[in-house]
Amino acid sequence: MLKAKDIMTTSVVMIRGSATVAEAVQLMKDKALRALVVEPRHESDPYGIISETDIVYKVAAYGHDPKTMRVYEIMTKPCVVVRPELGVEYVARLFANTKIRRAPVVQDTLLGIISVSDLMHKGNFMEQPQQLFLEDRIDAARDDARAVCAAKGDTSPECAAAWDVVEELQATASRQRAK
Repeated sequence: MLKAKDIMTTSVVMIRGSATVAEAVQLMKDKALRALVVEPRHESDPYGIISETDIVYKVAAYGHDPKTMRVYEIMTKPCVVVRPELGVEYVARLFANTKIRRAPVVQDTLLGIISVSDLMHKGNFMEQPQQLFLEDRIDAARDDARAVCAAKGDTSPECAAAWDVVEELQATASRQRAK
């Protein structure tokens, strides 16, 4: 299974929260970026992020002056971060559930950034789709098998069929782990 560290972008451009939005815009234009990671102020401070959407929706749309408005006024902080060992399928699910498009990859320190573009262009979901939450399906099938056996009897054909479903799901999980 591909992990976030396998497809993340390692060259990350950072900006201070005290920088002006105009400085952020210029840096984004110069580097052809859609977002910047905002530096923590101290060791225990979380990372922040400022995106082109933040700038358009919070500055341009209201006629604020980007030369006087500061990054910290419009950034998202703390931002959602991803661990490098997280599977790309889980990153995609995280992005879908939180409606975000990118996140810093952090393990004690900033390692990179991962975006929906990385998932699309570097991910392997087309070649090797991964079914998520197979263990949850196994647990549900196990509960169902217990209920069927309690209702129909431990030696009934329905009970045997219900446990066959559990065994098939466990075999699928085992094959996925072996890959």
